Amino acid sequence: MTQQQNPLTIVQLYPDDMNIYGDWGNVLTILQRAKWHGLEARLVNYNIGDTFPAEADIVIGGGGQDSGQLKVQADLQKIAPRLRELVKNDTPMLMICGLYQLFGRFFKTSKGEIIEGINIFHAETHAGPARLIGNIVTSHDQFGDIIGYENHSGQTFIDSDMQPLGRIIRGAGNNGQDDTEGCIYRNVIGTYLHGSLLPKNPAIADFLIEQAAKKKFGEFAPTVIEDRFAAQAREIAIKRPR
Repeated sequence: MTQQQNPLTIVQLYPDDMNIYGDWGNVLTILQRAKWHGLEARLVNYNIGDTFPAEADIVIGGGGQDSGQLKVQADLQKIAPRLRELVKNDTPMLMICGLYQLFGRFFKTSKGEIIEGINIFHAETHAGPARLIGNIVTSHDQFGDIIGYENHSGQTFIDSDMQPLGRIIRGAGNNGQDDTEGCIYRNVIGTYLHGSLLPKNPAIADFLIEQAAKKKFGEFAPTVIEDRFAAQAREIAIKRPR
């Protein structure tokens, strides 16, 4: 079966409830860049009560308010065994803000409510006294400067056995205290960066596509993509005030 007959399946978690601050742009970027790399890709949206798809080559989730996290909590626990199996098999994933928090142990809200997570990231999140808002730049050895926009009150603390996605150059990041942003475990990336993230950070998009293609087809032959508009967007975003 050719790659065109066996497309990459992109699963978007809870777009009805966890999809704010432009997070749809991450899905659109994956679909378009996969096409530019000569790969067919199809999108499957997974919402509460749906049957989780048999195939999931990339899983993407977005941000949401506390109410959205409470709404998806029970369903996320239901599909957690399947997600953990995918993580163990090195399926690439990208979780933004609210779902990043719920991929940890829990999120404790400002009212003291505990929203249980699924403990893929060894991390926990507590509501902070103020929102951490503004343009943010972090650094990663493989991806270079990671650029985005953060808007969260949750303060996330990752365990010592976890690796942060980036180190803060400018911004607050996970908690405004330890100079870390996000978390990366196996092929799973969690981050607070909205904006959306992937259009301004094509290296991360291509990483997700590459890992999915190698896992499914045994190889990945990338196309050289003209990214001048992404480069210009990055230059402008870096110059923006906090």
